[in-house]
Amino acid sequence: MSNSAAAAILTTADLSEAIRAVRTLLSWADADQAEVDFEGVIRSRDTLTRVRQVLPDLKWRAEAGEQHGSSGAGDDPAGCLPVQIFDWNRPSACAEPFIEALGPDSAAAVRWDLDAWRPVPEAGLDEISQKYAYLTLSLYSRDLYQEEPSGDHTVHVHVRDRDGDHTDRVHWLAGQVGGRFTGRVQVAPL
Repeated sequence: MSNSAAAAILTTADLSEAIRAVRTLLSWADADQAEVDFEGVIRSRDTLTRVRQVLPDLKWRAEAGEQHGSSGAGDDPAGCLPVQIFDWNRPSACAEPFIEALGPDSAAAVRWDLDAWRPVPEAGLDEISQKYAYLTLSLYSRDLYQEEPSGDHTVHVHVRDRDGDHTDRVHWLAGQVGGRFTGRVQVAPL
């Protein structure tokens, strides 16, 4: 299994600003075949209902442990709240409806698996292959794994590793969305 380093480039309490940043970043990616992955924690019936309208066959398990309920066992998630959700390889068109379905009682991460980061010759940036081309929006959390709940949202761009590969790309992408790279990086298994 390989890893990437997810660099935080923008944190904002304004969800619409976070979504605009993601859209801008996607415009610098080859995302024709992009898929999205969802992970998170849902704590309320209302949010669960909205999320299941977007993802009716949502994969989930009780936060207290799978023995307390799961989609694999055919349990009703509303009776097992809070639940952890994990759903991968969805069409990118599912991302924004999922984001809109969440509420501040939730925490989630949406990761776009991109085809590539496009080259930017005028900035001296080569293409970055699919293996290292990811974008994550952490919602109501500052980290990738919902361990730091917050009232804001953080945009992360993934780079090769902690050793500085592609750091120029991170700074450049941050500048495109009015953010900045502060050095905060989390390792993400791919």
